[in-house]
Amino acid sequence: MKICGFMKTTLLDYPEHVACTIFTGGCNFRCPYCHNSELLSMDIPEEYTEEEILSFIKKRQHVLEGVVISGGEPTLQRDLPQFAARIKEESGLDIKLDTNGTSPDMLEHMIRAGLVDFVSMDIKSGPSGYKRAAGIRLDEAVLRNVRRSMDMLLEGDIGYEFRTTVVGGIHTEEDFREIGPFIKGCRRYFLQSYKESDMVLDLAAGFYPPKKEELLIYAELVRPYVGSVELRGVD
Repeated sequence: MKICGFMKTTLLDYPEHVACTIFTGGCNFRCPYCHNSELLSMDIPEEYTEEEILSFIKKRQHVLEGVVISGGEPTLQRDLPQFAARIKEESGLDIKLDTNGTSPDMLEHMIRAGLVDFVSMDIKSGPSGYKRAAGIRLDEAVLRNVRRSMDMLLEGDIGYEFRTTVVGGIHTEEDFREIGPFIKGCRRYFLQSYKESDMVLDLAAGFYPPKKEELLIYAELVRPYVGSVELRGVD
């Protein structure tokens, strides 16, 4: 596991849990609005060893209720199942996995092996807007993998949420007219507002946080298709 960042305590990253968050290095997307751009390269050096993280978790297991594994894209890490198994064995804490859904085989293995308790999957856009939002040359195989991961969660028993970071300069109403049918049957869907940061991958693009009124319009476009839709991180 290449661990390139660590947040010791968070009340926001894992619903209804006091958690710590592990950030892995490397991602197969290049979302131009990504605020963790320093974690995208597969060559980024690791900052923490597994032993350092596990030692902290064991010391704080009487306070912590969960561990979030985020990125980057953690499902690109071949050692992810073994690391998650060690967290389970040595602390018994719940594990939440953040993913873009492009590695359904890894996701399926993690779920079947009981190595993950909750999944947050990013929905970058509707199908026609995925290429722009993901920032890569997108072929049908990538979207099929995303669709397979979505269906795995929609049809399974594990806790999950879908979420979209809404970016002024990327997303429009049309994207959410597509997203609704795309995620039909989702239990919980969140719209997160883009946050300006010096670490955004494409600072020159002029992206901006959408107004709350816009987010509410987007939410209403998706609402007929999902169990619940909420705004997150919006005042």
